[in-house]
Amino acid sequence: MTYCVGLFLDEGLVMLADTRTNAGLDNISCFAKLQPFHRPADRMIAAMTAGNLAVSQAVINLIQEGIENPETGALETIYSVPTMFGAAALVSKAVRLVYHTHGKAMLDQDVPFDVSILLGGQVAGRTMRLFQIYAAGNFIEATRDTPFLQVGEHKYGKPILDRAVTSSTTLTEGVKLALISMDSTLRSNLSVGMPLDLLVYRNDSIDSVETHRIEENDAYFRMIRDHWSVALSDAHRQIPAPEWLHRPTPGKRQQK
Repeated sequence: MTYCVGLFLDEGLVMLADTRTNAGLDNISCFAKLQPFHRPADRMIAAMTAGNLAVSQAVINLIQEGIENPETGALETIYSVPTMFGAAALVSKAVRLVYHTHGKAMLDQDVPFDVSILLGGQVAGRTMRLFQIYAAGNFIEATRDTPFLQVGEHKYGKPILDRAVTSSTTLTEGVKLALISMDSTLRSNLSVGMPLDLLVYRNDSIDSVETHRIEENDAYFRMIRDHWSVALSDAHRQIPAPEWLHRPTPGKRQQK
């Protein structure tokens, strides 16, 4: 399994993914699930994938090699689509093509056709957008009211995002919150694991993109983990005890 989270902020995008892939308890591998497609001065698009690794890799290869446009006969790739909506539609088409090619054979082997993808970025002169594509090939879009999307093992890392992330959250704070969300998931689910891949993109600045591989011994991530644990412990200790706790039961004499 995996965990990927994308934050859609006024300042830009924060995209974070783990790299663990499980094919059984004794077969754990490391594969990058964050794939940037950056062409300087033209576009910065990135995809994060969760689900069946073979399906995810087939989809990523298809959108790079190209899918024929039935109206023009030309190949469309992630580097040629004119908008982010077109990019999401291309990924959706790739998902359906992979299902058409492999779906029945997978189901015959009792292997579910499982894939979900976060696709975010910006084409020069267009609007920055963030989409989530489902296994059926349909998709939804992040908005100012819903400024983050998740795929994979999302439940453990969602509460902190629900409480703290808004569209006005800065990129710096967004990075911290994404890392806290990932740390919560790492602590509660063994199918999510290090290292992590992080991408930070500043809105309306095609070449203002940073990527970072976070290893197990990364000093900043270790600091985040330690500080968050201490902060949680301090916070619950500072909450007043409920006034009804240890209250004498009516009609029962207290022991002297």
